[in-house]
Amino acid sequence: MRIRKKKELGFDFLVDITSVDNYGSDPRWTVVYHLYGYGHRCSLRLKTDVSEESSELPTVTGVWRAADWHEREAYDMMGIIFHGHPDLRRILMWDGYPYYPLRKDFPLSGRPTRMPDIAFSEAAPLEGGPFVTVDGGADAVSREPRARIPETESVELNARLERRPEIKEAHGQSFGPGTVKENK
Repeated sequence: MRIRKKKELGFDFLVDITSVDNYGSDPRWTVVYHLYGYGHRCSLRLKTDVSEESSELPTVTGVWRAADWHEREAYDMMGIIFHGHPDLRRILMWDGYPYYPLRKDFPLSGRPTRMPDIAFSEAAPLEGGPFVTVDGGADAVSREPRARIPETESVELNARLERRPEIKEAHGQSFGPGTVKENK
């Protein structure tokens, strides 16, 4: 039935599957399917909501084979399960990783965890990386601080954290471009 509808509607290419964390709202997630039809040159965006209680959708890998990797990524980063997926396992994080790093309740500074003994034997330093970026700021240092005060979204204030003594002690150097001027 699904494959027949795919041919009937002409959306023969799955461009992407993305997921949005609506933390604090119900339903918790929105899964977005981006489709394209080569025959009619039209795009279609389908959105479906997924509650935190179920956290599950049926797979579309039987309709679009490209969904395999996209669904695995949504599972790995957000924890959304795609029922009937032929190989639903982590694609970016290692097997056994207990968290879902793109969820909004995942701390910006990361969580301490151990990597598998196969690769490393010391604790993994999950201290941010691509998960620390904030909007605005004059430069990359203020947009991507190594630490943040969660009570404020002030880019300038959070950039000053990099010059605090405990940050310097922890990293061996202070980060940042010098003094930050107050916005008045």
